[in-house]
Amino acid sequence: VVADAMTVEAVPSFNEQGKNYSSDEIKIMHTTIQTLGRFAIISGTILVALANIIIFSNSQGLSQGEKVSLYASVYLYALIIPLISVLGVFLSFYLKQKHQALLKQFNKTSLENLNTTKVNWWILGGSLAFVIFTLTIGSLKVPFAQEIVFIGSMSIVIFLMNKLMKEMPKNLSYTIIGTAIIVFIFRAMPGPGPGLTWFEIDVLKFDEQFLSAISLIASVLTLLGIIFLRSFMANNSIAKIVVILSIIGSVLFLPSVGMYYGLHLWTASVTNGVVDARFIAIINTAIESPLGQVAMIPMLAWIAKNAPSHLKATFFAVFASFTNLALSANSLGTKYLNEIFTITREVKDKISGIIQSKADYSELGILLIVVTLLNLIIPILIVYFIQKSKFKTSE
Repeated sequence: VVADAMTVEAVPSFNEQGKNYSSDEIKIMHTTIQTLGRFAIISGTILVALANIIIFSNSQGLSQGEKVSLYASVYLYALIIPLISVLGVFLSFYLKQKHQALLKQFNKTSLENLNTTKVNWWILGGSLAFVIFTLTIGSLKVPFAQEIVFIGSMSIVIFLMNKLMKEMPKNLSYTIIGTAIIVFIFRAMPGPGPGLTWFEIDVLKFDEQFLSAISLIASVLTLLGIIFLRSFMANNSIAKIVVILSIIGSVLFLPSVGMYYGLHLWTASVTNGVVDARFIAIINTAIESPLGQVAMIPMLAWIAKNAPSHLKATFFAVFASFTNLALSANSLGTKYLNEIFTITREVKDKISGIIQSKADYSELGILLIVVTLLNLIIPILIVYFIQKSKFKTSE
């Protein structure tokens, strides 16, 4: 959130001739900046996927203990990431020195006329309360801790949003609220949980190397997807994008539902084994992979575009936190669905080899169908009701 919040300062309000950019031009620039940000993040996932493919290249015949050792190696190599982050501090120091050299060109009067940043104590205090509350509840083993953190965090973030909305024109505030609700609901839709991955590993026999290859394919195609779909993201409203992605995402989830009921067995039998479970998974991943980022980029660009000029980073951070809380709602919804539909994986004692719990995927099929319907129907209904209300949005 902090890194994303800093990106809002990268888009200028006026060109080299001193003329203000139009709203559409600013939207396109914000979309480009957020696309580059996602590009950097996804490039990191590609490196991780490549590392996993190399590390797990000969893992098929290894024991569970040897596989655990490989996972430990992955975490060890991941320690290079903080080192890269620390290098950013030195880059910041260099840029600060350049900025100070630039300021020496100003006279005292010019410096006094520069805008100064004022501390918003409500926002600062609310953010501090948010961090303290989350860490405290998360550290204590209290019943319903996840629900308490979600409700408490949501209350604090909504309080901060309310403070920021007072800085906006009233007609624009309605539009922002409507757009925020649409984005929140879309991101809050539950998933199937770990049961689907268990099924793919235990029944469809997807091993670690294949799953890493799938991850690599998804990341590469996501990079290509966000490049080719940039104009689609920049030239369509978030409401329209959410409706389109809800439909496409639900359709692309159908192969997973189908494979639970044996679709891959039928396709393999009529294609002489060519279109098997792995083939379906690769094709489905290739089509589906860009969708998550296609939803994220317009949302981040919208937040950046509508931020007040004197509260850009703060506005971005608070509203990004609100949309990120949707992921907590997603997690809660997924948990509740997995309590309604019970899926268990076979667990053996590592020493004795005795089965401690048996695999039971009998309710996975109906769970996948319910998840598909929820992800299709609810976001579209929310968009319909928002567009019929005073919170109607064309953002």
